Amino acid sequence: MNSLKCADKKISAVVVTGGSSGIGESFIASISNLEDNPAICNLSRTEPAKKWLDRGVRHISCDLSIGQEIERVVPEIQAFLAEHADGGVLLINNSGFGGYGEFHTQSLRRDLSMIDLNVRACVHLAGLLMPTLIERGGGIINVASTACFQPTPLMATYGATKSFLHSWSLALSDELKDKGVRVLCVCPGPTATNFFRAAGFKESPISVGTTADKVVDESMRAFFKDKWIVTTGFWNKMGVGISSKLPKVLVTKLSGGTLRKIRQP
Repeated sequence: MNSLKCADKKISAVVVTGGSSGIGESFIASISNLEDNPAICNLSRTEPAKKWLDRGVRHISCDLSIGQEIERVVPEIQAFLAEHADGGVLLINNSGFGGYGEFHTQSLRRDLSMIDLNVRACVHLAGLLMPTLIERGGGIINVASTACFQPTPLMATYGATKSFLHSWSLALSDELKDKGVRVLCVCPGPTATNFFRAAGFKESPISVGTTADKVVDESMRAFFKDKWIVTTGFWNKMGVGISSKLPKVLVTKLSGGTLRKIRQP
């Protein structure tokens, strides 16, 4: 993949959220290595690694879980896009975090913040940038999770936020398919990132099946093939395929049984 295009139109500007680590940083690395060198803007509280800043990645400091913060940085985002107006725009909604434990034992404020970041921020950014996306062409990549395919007891709010992204992404794919805007929902399984640490674990409590770089590589290939959804990793595809054939209540019980085997230190 030497060129970033959508509907045969060059992508000249990329806006990614949460590019300071994990899958977001891997998106920055992958796009930075393309020959046509699209401009990249990162939105997050933490700056990406200096090597990306030295390579021209723009960083806009923003707490995406706060709607007023997103509104505050919109002029900076629009200015960035205007500087690179010779092609389409790609928005990568990657920021998010999870939590572990029964809902009634968890901090309500933290769960509401999770909804704000995992769901509302994606809708907010896409809505603000949609006129530009339709005018210039481009795409949206929403990073969900294999948790989107079934209820996830002990991670109830997290799984529900990813189910929203899954449903919303597919609906947008249909709405925008004739408007020059491609939408892809990415569903990775357990990945070597800071996810589990943010959820309260000192180390990953389950086997990590892949790396962020592999998730991004498969995601970009799916985007170029105009797919609406991609589940990354062979075994994740197998698991999703099997669970999709089972009754939802049974899948919920199986999911809960698996997640209850996890223990936080």
